[in-house]
Amino acid sequence: MEIFKILSRGFKKAMNKKKEKIAIVGAGAIGSLVGGILSHVGEDITLIGNKAHVDAIGKNGLHIDGKLGKFKVMVKAEESLDFNPDLVFISVKNQDVETACRKIKPFVHGVPIVLMQNGVRSIEIAGRILGKNNLIGCILLLNAKFLKPGAVSYVNQKPILIGSTINGKNDDLSFIQALLNHISETTISNNIIGAQWSKLLVNSLGNSLDGMTGLNLGQYALHSGLRKIGILILKEALMTIKKAGIKLEPLPGMPLFTFTSLIRLPTRLAAWLLKFVLLNKGDPNIITSTLQSLQKRKKTEIDFLNGEFVALGKTMGIPTPVNEKVLYLIHEIEQTHKFFSADTLTKKFDTKIWSG
Repeated sequence: MEIFKILSRGFKKAMNKKKEKIAIVGAGAIGSLVGGILSHVGEDITLIGNKAHVDAIGKNGLHIDGKLGKFKVMVKAEESLDFNPDLVFISVKNQDVETACRKIKPFVHGVPIVLMQNGVRSIEIAGRILGKNNLIGCILLLNAKFLKPGAVSYVNQKPILIGSTINGKNDDLSFIQALLNHISETTISNNIIGAQWSKLLVNSLGNSLDGMTGLNLGQYALHSGLRKIGILILKEALMTIKKAGIKLEPLPGMPLFTFTSLIRLPTRLAAWLLKFVLLNKGDPNIITSTLQSLQKRKKTEIDFLNGEFVALGKTMGIPTPVNEKVLYLIHEIEQTHKFFSADTLTKKFDTKIWSG
């Protein structure tokens, strides 16, 4: 009988354990997907988002479909953070990180902050406001789409990578890893900054090509001229990274050596092989966050993506004309709301001189 008493006490202790209060700041496609799934498995989640999305969730719940099935979850949603959470995920766009950090600063002293942005800048921005000791980098290789207020879709399930942004062990990583494993397989990295640069290299291709054309992955992968532009973007970005002495880190399911070897091939051959690399990525209907923003006539993160290589090049005195043109054209589309056809875009890049 004693063993049953011990087991009973352990069960009651586990049942009475206080759940961590988790805030998802920036309930867009990614934030809503992560928060919705975690709420679905029993975590105490509060989504922080815009009024239309918050109202829709409050009225009808959050609807999620895609890779983990179709379900509805009645998750808490607010327009601003007004309590002290135990853990925060920030999933706003890069250009909104500073504002988000200033708004939540009174509530997050000493709280682990997980930064889920593309690019490499959010850690620096958040660190200036919240301090660096509790920041955790998070790289999502998956893809989600915001359908309408109150509904998101899990388009492509790929691994997640997390890591401390300062030297030394972070005791929160294992707990966060366990949480994110509900969304997709999650790995802890000892070089999260290097991994962010690797992801940025990958983003520089997809976010620019679909952003400039309005085409999904399956469509732009079939056009040889667009693939050649993609290789030019990657060659220039990799050259800049190499000359800056930045150590890249392999990403789960994406062998870095294979990827960089492809980029180093002659442009014409690399562009031909890129077709098979792209079509092997999963759902051909995938579109990036850049194209999703343009479709909603919102400002993109392109300054924090391809723009990062332009900025790095200027710092080191290295010309980056291909990525500069990407920036110029994406900003033009932000103003005109008109995409370029594949043939028109190819003519805007001098691909002939790069055809070796």
